[in-house]
Amino acid sequence: MDIFLKLGAALALIVAAQSAQANCGAAPEACALGEGTYHISLPVGPPKGAIMFLHGFGGNGDASLRPEGWAGKALARGYAVIGPDGTEMTGRNGRRWSFHPDLPQDRDEVAFLMAVRDDAAARFDLDRDQMVLAGFSIGGSMTHYTACAAPDAFAAYMPVAGAFWRPHPDACAGPVRLLHTHGWTDTTVPLEGRVVRGVDVNDPQAFVQGDVFHAMHLWRQVNGCVQLRADRFVTEGQFLRRAWDRCAPDTALELALFEGGHRVPDGWIDMALDWREGL
Repeated sequence: MDIFLKLGAALALIVAAQSAQANCGAAPEACALGEGTYHISLPVGPPKGAIMFLHGFGGNGDASLRPEGWAGKALARGYAVIGPDGTEMTGRNGRRWSFHPDLPQDRDEVAFLMAVRDDAAARFDLDRDQMVLAGFSIGGSMTHYTACAAPDAFAAYMPVAGAFWRPHPDACAGPVRLLHTHGWTDTTVPLEGRVVRGVDVNDPQAFVQGDVFHAMHLWRQVNGCVQLRADRFVTEGQFLRRAWDRCAPDTALELALFEGGHRVPDGWIDMALDWREGL
């Protein structure tokens, strides 16, 4: 019994050490910039990389880094995790991203994310050029729009359960490395999108989510892929995956589907980091 108690205490110390530098290093408050705030957790030992993760609608950067979720697994693999805060919503709790380019912007989100990247790299000795951007739901949408507007801002993009909204972009600034993950039975952000506000998809005043398959088609064009069909398939395990390889040099494009709804699935971070490390 003493052995199990000692093992439990040792594991608790490891988790505490991995989570000790949440918020802004040793400081309990968030890291502050002129444009907003962000939170960061650092692994034990020198970080092998960093993942910036954008929360969903009504969330915040701190909650997105809960150690019992994907962030704890990323820390255990040696990655720093960064959770920027969206802007506050008037009259309600939670935060949001000004992700849609056709709507009024609370701030220049792409510039803010790049400022967070640079500030975190300088404060915590991280490699800004190898930082990856990920996000969930509208955080995933913000990830797609950032990749489209500033493809070189991050080394790779890993959105989950969120993509472009209608009207879909016609073009993007340049090729990317992107892994999109989505639930097969997601009804909050379905693969085909849904009407969020308005009568139906033909309503000119409607606010409508985009089609993930259209987003992948756009990325194939942007990445210079020579075929519509995928070049590699994975049909075993938790994720059904399709990858396009015959594209421009130094690009990557993959779609991973899982059996489930609107969530970050268990196993996502290991799959995504394996993908990232294999590029």
